[in-house]
Amino acid sequence: MSSAPQTSDDVIELRVHGVSGAGAEQILGRPHSHQVAGDASGGFHRPLPGYPDAKGPAGITVEAYRWSDLPSGTTVRTLSLVFLLPFMLCNVAIWMRPAHRGASGACLKALCRLLALTLTMLYVLAAMGVALDVIAWRCLPNESCLAGRPWLSWLGGRPTGLRLAVCALLPAAALGLVWRLGARPGHNFDAFHTTTTTGSAAHQLSAVGQWDSAPVVGRLRSLHVATGFTTLCLGLLVARVAAGPSALGIALLVGTAALLGSCAVLLCVHPWIDAVSNGFVDRLCTGVRTVACLLTVLVLVAVAIDPTPWRPGVGLPGYSLTGALVILVQAVLLLVLGTMVFASRGQLRGTVAGPADPTGRLDPDEMRRGLGRDGLGAGPLQGLGAPVIAAVATGLAVALSADLVFRVADLLNRRAAADGERNIGAPLGFKWAIFVFLVAAVIVLLTAIVVTLASRPARMRTARATVARDFPDAPPAARHRLYQVERTIARARFTERLELLAVVYACTVGAGMPTILLGMQELSPGVVVQRLTGIPEAATNFGIQVGSLLIAVVVLGLLVGGIFAYRTAEFRRYVGVVWDLGTFWPRAAHPFAPPCYAERAVPELSRRITYLTEQGHGVLLTGHSHGAVLLAATVLQLPHQVCGQLALLTYGSPLRRLYGRLFPAYVDDEVLCEVGDRVNWRWVNLWRDTDPIGGWVFSPHRPGRQPIRSGPPGTVDRRLRDPADVVSPPGDSVPPPIIGHWPGESDPRFTAAMTELVGKLRARHRRR
Repeated sequence: MSSAPQTSDDVIELRVHGVSGAGAEQILGRPHSHQVAGDASGGFHRPLPGYPDAKGPAGITVEAYRWSDLPSGTTVRTLSLVFLLPFMLCNVAIWMRPAHRGASGACLKALCRLLALTLTMLYVLAAMGVALDVIAWRCLPNESCLAGRPWLSWLGGRPTGLRLAVCALLPAAALGLVWRLGARPGHNFDAFHTTTTTGSAAHQLSAVGQWDSAPVVGRLRSLHVATGFTTLCLGLLVARVAAGPSALGIALLVGTAALLGSCAVLLCVHPWIDAVSNGFVDRLCTGVRTVACLLTVLVLVAVAIDPTPWRPGVGLPGYSLTGALVILVQAVLLLVLGTMVFASRGQLRGTVAGPADPTGRLDPDEMRRGLGRDGLGAGPLQGLGAPVIAAVATGLAVALSADLVFRVADLLNRRAAADGERNIGAPLGFKWAIFVFLVAAVIVLLTAIVVTLASRPARMRTARATVARDFPDAPPAARHRLYQVERTIARARFTERLELLAVVYACTVGAGMPTILLGMQELSPGVVVQRLTGIPEAATNFGIQVGSLLIAVVVLGLLVGGIFAYRTAEFRRYVGVVWDLGTFWPRAAHPFAPPCYAERAVPELSRRITYLTEQGHGVLLTGHSHGAVLLAATVLQLPHQVCGQLALLTYGSPLRRLYGRLFPAYVDDEVLCEVGDRVNWRWVNLWRDTDPIGGWVFSPHRPGRQPIRSGPPGTVDRRLRDPADVVSPPGDSVPPPIIGHWPGESDPRFTAAMTELVGKLRARHRRR
């Protein structure tokens, strides 16, 4: 759609929403709007001219950028929440690693990418567990399992090799599905890719619009697809050799192992993988993928026609060993990653508390004073986000894979052992995985209860002190409303405690993953627990059933959350922030993660802002929640002559509270000061104590108090009392609402901040 015609307005407000999914009319706060640029997925909208109140404060034109459909549609989002969540979390982990240069940084990136590769292998192994181990090996030879199941019985009398080859088409199809989803763009982003950064290249955040380039993701995708197919081949060939070796099987096994090792090595050669343009590497990765596909066809044919007899066994030969080795490799990678990050935690560059300097950087004593009062200091994840989130992703992937195999085996196990037939059960390693998940869930639940109860007095004391300062003259009749505000502030301050729960879960899962070795020794969880604690085996087996049910509840919860996240306000506020935070980051580790919406949003915003300034307009950028992050990345990418005509208003901003804590290498104090410098400190950030997501950027000072930052950074943050009052205003019967994280553009204090920034832009324009 063509851009809007030039108007006589000297200042235009460009409003970027956050996690809302709201329509253009709601973002603009006007009942009628029309699109002036973009498309249905990401478009720019203005109020229809000719209607009353079409102008914003100070007579400026309001324009909204609606990007909520860019992360993905509702259906894709729902499916992605379940199937792609471990991939997304693992992909986010690579961006949470500390800012290391040289060999150390390359090692951390390699560890994250290798972990992502093992998740793809685990995905294929889970499909193999269902198709090959449970169905082809355990169920098809079992007459009681085939009874009443014509969709399986047609394979019952076939040779073992043929059964395995036919059933292997299921994991191959599952891999093809994620291959197709990863290769199919949710939106056409090609027109928004840029080749160079027009602004400063001092910070990696300034290149957000160029991160998710097609060549890098394409190379990663080719290597992951090749790894998935070689994993399938490896499982079949290990079973073939273990159940009856043959010369052809051994030769194919050696070739498959060599190909798998080549994929892992190529993944760690970062100059090749991360190159913007390298035709040789593109052809090499595509060639590896093609060889893997051809090898899979060859292996399927070889397994199907190999006349070597198969030795009988309880489970598919070698499958439990292969799965256990993959999980053990994951545990080792997590251990090495955690050790490297923890060892360098005290040497992080650019964390939220930097040394004092003449340009107004943070002073440690002042920062401790400010953070101690407002509780936004460095938390457990500060610098440790990469191993923690990687462990969470791995633990979730292992649990989902184990429960899938366990559930299918349980479903097919009707009349098991009837007439002396073999029991259709899941491998013991997967039972251990479910048991570890149950233990981790119980420990996290107990930790959450302890942390909630232990922190509540301090949170409530702070909340009461805040309310007492904000409403010193509240009448006794407002006591109930005051208590509601106190509880809201106390709940909002619990956000930082969630980091501890993630750390506890990650540590429990990481410590429990080696128990897969017990499954390899044919030791069940019930037997081991009974020997160590005396708890009856039946109780542990019942716990495993509960753990499996709990995993199913998690999957159902993700489905429900995906369905209602953009239909229900409460779901949208919490589920949406996690999803949009994850999909903001490019696919630098796992190519099957959901696509990065910033690859279109930031270049599109840059072009629109540049166009408006070229028409002679000053532009007031207003960003709520994740909209503030998009605008910060955009400002860093714009030319300096464009930034000279901008002002920035952020509210509900997670820049410091979430991004600064979780991604210290990309959103640090230096980056935030660079944003302020570029707009000549025409920047106002509004924040509320009742907001569980957003917060201050430079200083948590309150009205009437000196900021803890000297110089221009100390003028950015402005705390808003929320609610505006605790008593009903004249002519009303209810007190003002508690806004929390909601935008609140109708707030007079928001209007005052806008008017102030517009005045600065106009004053600069007059001086020109």
